[in-house]
Amino acid sequence: MGKGPVTPDGRYFIVRGRLWRCSDPGLPPGRRDELVKELMAARRAKQAAMRTADEVAREAARARVDAAKHQLGERGPVWWDDGAPDYNRRMARTTPYADWAARLNADETGQS
Repeated sequence: MGKGPVTPDGRYFIVRGRLWRCSDPGLPPGRRDELVKELMAARRAKQAAMRTADEVAREAARARVDAAKHQLGERGPVWWDDGAPDYNRRMARTTPYADWAARLNADETGQS
């Protein structure tokens, strides 16, 4: 899944109308690189376990994916400190980002 347009505040990107939390921009670049490598390795391990129907390995890989996403700031406590709620995994149209998302859709379809 490619990264879609990012909300004006940089907290989420949108794919098929759904908001997904961005990584914490305050992570040092080297640490971010390490975590992304771990996330990708964990995803590959999960795929391999699913191909071989190894439930134990799949669950271990899922735990690795979850841990990496928490450390990246994509899950767990939010990385911003202004008290704004988390809209991760919500449809943009049901959040304060609804107007922004509607403008994106209008731009994509050429409508005004």
